[in-house]
Amino acid sequence: MRIMIVDDHQIVREGLKAILQDDPDFEVVAESGSVKGLAQLARRTHPDIVLLDARMPGGSGADACRQLTAANPDLAVLIVSSYSDDQLVEECIRAGARGYVIKDIERLSLKDSVRAVYGGGGAVSPAIAAKVLNRLRTKEELASTEPSSPLSHTQLEILRLIAAGFSNREIASRVHLSENTIKSHVQEIFRKLDVGNRVQAALKASKQGWL
Repeated sequence: MRIMIVDDHQIVREGLKAILQDDPDFEVVAESGSVKGLAQLARRTHPDIVLLDARMPGGSGADACRQLTAANPDLAVLIVSSYSDDQLVEECIRAGARGYVIKDIERLSLKDSVRAVYGGGGAVSPAIAAKVLNRLRTKEELASTEPSSPLSHTQLEILRLIAAGFSNREIASRVHLSENTIKSHVQEIFRKLDVGNRVQAALKASKQGWL
């Protein structure tokens, strides 16, 4: 997996690089301390995954994420940040990030998160996921009316399990369907909700009050 690290602190970039490069699955192909010119750097170095700080000089992580994913929709962006306020997390996810983890994440958890977003899944630190989902649920409780869900009962159940962090294989076991059927349902959920990944789907459904 080819990785680009974007953080304005050199010591953080070096630390992330040291964690990843002791594993033959990972290769750090680019580093940057600024959001300026990230799309061009990505075009030159062809990363599969970008580890991106949420707050950078000259621009936000959300803006940088939009820039990167607009240039390459297949690029997986994982936010690695010291900041965990709900609004910032939500902005980054809506901008296309496939995950959001805190910088004190353990070595193995970081690698697992990178593998998850590379495989098309999501990765969110549990404390962050709980805060954001609770915030969105609270918003919806204050709303007077809610649109009905476009998802079937089965798809809603699958989405609840996605939001809880289960893999397709684990979901298949719980709902007694094949893994290929789960994959088809997940793609249909993305289509119906007009989202690009599992984290965005869970956030949108939670905001609408469907979870």
